[in-house]
Amino acid sequence: MSLNPIRPWRNIERRKSRRIMVGNVPVGGDAPISVQTMTNTDSSDVRATLAQIISAADAGADIVRVSTPDEAATRALREITRESPVPIVADIHFHYRRAIEAAEAGAACLRINPGNIGDASRVREVVQAARDHGCSIRIGVNAGSLERHLLEKYGEPCPDAMVESGLDHIKLLQDNDFHEFKISVKASDVFLAAAAYQMLGEATDAPIHLGITEAGGLRGGTVKSAVGMGNLLWMGIGDTIRVSLSADPVEEVKVGYEILKSLGLRTRGVQIISCPSCARQGFDVIKTVEALEQRLEHIKTPMSLSIIGCVVNGPGEALMTDLGFTGGGAGSGMVYMAGKQSHKLSNAQMIDHIVDLVEQRAEALAAGQGDALAAEASPQVPVPGMHRVKG
Repeated sequence: MSLNPIRPWRNIERRKSRRIMVGNVPVGGDAPISVQTMTNTDSSDVRATLAQIISAADAGADIVRVSTPDEAATRALREITRESPVPIVADIHFHYRRAIEAAEAGAACLRINPGNIGDASRVREVVQAARDHGCSIRIGVNAGSLERHLLEKYGEPCPDAMVESGLDHIKLLQDNDFHEFKISVKASDVFLAAAAYQMLGEATDAPIHLGITEAGGLRGGTVKSAVGMGNLLWMGIGDTIRVSLSADPVEEVKVGYEILKSLGLRTRGVQIISCPSCARQGFDVIKTVEALEQRLEHIKTPMSLSIIGCVVNGPGEALMTDLGFTGGGAGSGMVYMAGKQSHKLSNAQMIDHIVDLVEQRAEALAAGQGDALAAEASPQVPVPGMHRVKG
């Protein structure tokens, strides 16, 4: 839940859901919204797959999904799960044996459509394997692969068809007394996905895995995911998310966190508030922000940084951020700390100095000294050309 007693118009009351575990990551209930991605390597290539998992985990992924279409992939999964720094979800398509093999290989979760696995006896075998090996299950309904009888009933993929498919699959698991599951109803159409997820949220208390599937490339897919998932998250729907991009999985993780940051649901690293720049700018805002984004990627501690080109909005934005820099004149600007004017600084030294201040603040917060640092509201990293503001 994201509650703000001072600014109630920023409140987001999350939908109440059951809590399950995906390995050591809680999903649902009052757990933080987890961020997922999926590898795109040949899953039988252990080294390549692990390298991608580690990169995603370093970017902040809580859970990573790995496709396991054949026996070679499930054999490799044993070493992958042993070496992975995060829980692994095995993506199962049709063959029930792959699900059993993945559970035995150490997968933390099985992504399946129980209706695609086979008859009731095969579903029972998969559920038993999941139970024996401590796996949860994700029911993954997709508009592009709905059951034939539902397409015949409804004429086309629609919210009712997707939710009916999901509830049918839930019943298959519940009939086997298995309740450690989450569910998704994904579509590439934002309207279809949003409507289906809203209906699903009212029909079950299962944790919801949120996503706009096959969203597209980095730019278009980011916008599409932000529109679709952002609206649902704002409504309180969603316990774990995956942004589906035709891009490096690390980019999916970054975009996922940016969506959560924008709604105040979860933060990681530096959130930069910057202006689009105009003729009033006292320094090159665009190049400065590009440089800071690259040089601050290693910071995992949540904090905010405002980079504003002039004094029209700069001081006001700086009041609301942990650190800030506002352009002035004569090749210099003002540094703000904890919303207070701290010192003037030349534009030439600004990027290096801001990086130093951010790193220093991250260390202080990690050591539990954030309040003291904010109270001082003065730099600990002196630089030539720096002028303190008295008062």
